[in-house]
Amino acid sequence: MDTILKNNLKAMRFNNGMMTQAQLAEALDVSRQTIIAIEQGKFNPSVKLALRIAAFFGYQIEDIFYLTKEELK
Repeated sequence: MDTILKNNLKAMRFNNGMMTQAQLAEALDVSRQTIIAIEQGKFNPSVKLALRIAAFFGYQIEDIFYLTKEELK
């Protein structure tokens, strides 16, 4: 089974002026369903998309996407 990345994407949106999933999707040129799936942990974004998300919010990728200690073993 593939490991799903945990993420702080929803918090990042809310900390960025209550940005909606649709607004973030438009800014990143992806579907709203992609944002929903990432936030729910149902989809691992590509490295490129994860880097674009981090750059959009002005954070390091590790500030948004992470694994638990158990998953790192």
